[in-house]
Amino acid sequence: MILPTKFLPAERSLIVIGGEIISLLRNGPRSVSELWERIRSDKARKYPVGYDWFTLALTLLYMIDAVDWRSGLIALKNGSSS
Repeated sequence: MILPTKFLPAERSLIVIGGEIISLLRNGPRSVSELWERIRSDKARKYPVGYDWFTLALTLLYMIDAVDWRSGLIALKNGSSS
């Protein structure tokens, strides 16, 4: 679930979805709605991402201290932007 396995393609793993979220946050903080719309509407995705997987990826990023919630926006932590 977090990492790809024999039965879970890399594109569906939480670590890859989390990486996509981080790449969206490199340009600045975004609302959860905006992140969801951008992830959901990505035409290059081989596998669609459900909202449950999206929220699990956000939770994973928060748990590993990569993102923070600031004034209603999701933002990268200070050390995560490089």
